[in-house]
Amino acid sequence: MPTKRAFLVFLSAALAAIAFASAESKAADKEILVGLAGPLTGPSARSGKGIENGAQLAIDKANAEKIQLDGDTLVFKLIADDDQSDPRTAVAVAQRLVDQGVIGVIGHWNTGASIPASKVYNEAGIPELAPGTSGHAFTQQGYDTSFRLFGHDDEGGQLIAGYVIDTLKAKRIAVIDDRTAFGQGLAEQVEKSVMDRGGDVVAREFVDDKTVDFSAVLTTIRPQDPDVIFFGGVDAQGAPLARRIKQLGLKATLVGAGGFVTQTFIDLAQGEGEGVIALEPGLDVESMPGGKAFKQEYEERFKIPVEVHSPFAYDGVGALVQAIKNTGSLDPQKLVAELHRISYQGVTGVLSYDSEGNIKNPVFTIYQVADGAWKPIATVGGGK
Repeated sequence: MPTKRAFLVFLSAALAAIAFASAESKAADKEILVGLAGPLTGPSARSGKGIENGAQLAIDKANAEKIQLDGDTLVFKLIADDDQSDPRTAVAVAQRLVDQGVIGVIGHWNTGASIPASKVYNEAGIPELAPGTSGHAFTQQGYDTSFRLFGHDDEGGQLIAGYVIDTLKAKRIAVIDDRTAFGQGLAEQVEKSVMDRGGDVVAREFVDDKTVDFSAVLTTIRPQDPDVIFFGGVDAQGAPLARRIKQLGLKATLVGAGGFVTQTFIDLAQGEGEGVIALEPGLDVESMPGGKAFKQEYEERFKIPVEVHSPFAYDGVGALVQAIKNTGSLDPQKLVAELHRISYQGVTGVLSYDSEGNIKNPVFTIYQVADGAWKPIATVGGGK
């Protein structure tokens, strides 16, 4: 039998081992929350789910690295919330994410949601990295917490207007917008750029973001015999607009930008989207520096095609994690400052920012619907 002394020695060693294991366990489990905000339900849910999936892949990659900070292993967790593409809901979502203690937010998808939500993040000092917000107004508010993961609509509007005039050789252009912060701002930029290039804006019309029957506005436009109809709006409305243009026998080419190039558009167009042209920020996923590997991983994991904004959400998480590595800190103020000076090589390209929080030298891709699918036909921008 062991002596009493031997037993006490054994007991002390056992307790020490338990305490050490407990300390090790605690050190290996420092949970870091990253917010995700977008339309997870409603007409744009497929795009919202796409940014959530892209962000989740990056979260998984960061966790696989077992990043150490102050002796702890960081375990990242994505907290996704549904803003329904609604400005008021977006503000409530932003406040919920802030209250949960997220260190940053990937979102929101559309400009109308990002602009009001950005005030909440700015007041909390938390970086917001937007993977779908193209309206320039988002980064013109003076908030150092607002970052865009691709080019904005002032740049995109000029580029698509140039394509319409120089490549499509259109002379007569009708412009419609959905009266959202995104759609109106984009349409105004296209209108201005078309006129600057000598094109004739023969009609300027408006709908709202709930319109699905475009008969009235197209009846007004039809006598003007436009070569191109530009629509400032997203896929869920672009598709029925494309169908009605075909049904009325108009010869005009429908052109959109930002939010058109989705599977939702193809599905809703019901085979009548052929020939539609749209500009989207960034390179086509196959042409991105890390695009092919990302696409393979995404489609193997989720069993669905990559949405156009998914890789930007992936890079948003990646840039945020890199800022933590660079600063050795979880302090949001330090992360915001680091993001303003970062040069991060992501899947989509190099992320580096101007003073407003806009990507430097952004690239855009022009797509066209052919054989029932969006296909890239030109690359523009990028400081060329």
